[in-house]
Amino acid sequence: MKVVLASQNKKKIVEMRAILSQMGVEVLSQADAGVNLEPEETGTTFEENSRIKAKAVMEATGLPAIADDSGLMVDALGGEPGVYSARYGGEGLDDTGRWQLLLKNMEGKADRTCKFVSVICCCFPDGTEVMARGECPGILAQGPSGDGGFGYDPIFYLPQLGKTMAQLTPEEKNKISHRAKALAGFQIEWEKQHNGTDQ
Repeated sequence: MKVVLASQNKKKIVEMRAILSQMGVEVLSQADAGVNLEPEETGTTFEENSRIKAKAVMEATGLPAIADDSGLMVDALGGEPGVYSARYGGEGLDDTGRWQLLLKNMEGKADRTCKFVSVICCCFPDGTEVMARGECPGILAQGPSGDGGFGYDPIFYLPQLGKTMAQLTPEEKNKISHRAKALAGFQIEWEKQHNGTDQ
């Protein structure tokens, strides 16, 4: 089965393809499907934004569309940056600028617990949808380590592995990440709804 990924993030496309291919799902980029959309994320939860993106791309292509809305929630900051993770600090910042700002805002705070959250939503042309959430707990590092991954990965420390997310190989990350957990839950929900049949 083919689904269109509602994202322009090339690294996210690679991750999603690697994980979803194991489910027998072929992931098309928006370019593959002949569209170029960036729906406005007006939701206040990961669930709302994931649905907004998937539904917009599904309606534009006529194909099932899958979206991931994800972000970092820091306990000492009341869950920030949360759904605004990709826009933290405004449009002028890149990934490095965003995590630098986050570390600055964490100065003097003892509690550095945090978690990555991912919500996967797939919208189908018949009006049905499949949704699942995954979380990966961690600790906010004092500074960056590793050059893999993207986003906040360099400062997201995994105590059980003794590494940041950016120090993991793609294979390691795809086993333990919030996105991998969400996709595992997504597979269970998918199979419940589709009973293994090709839609």
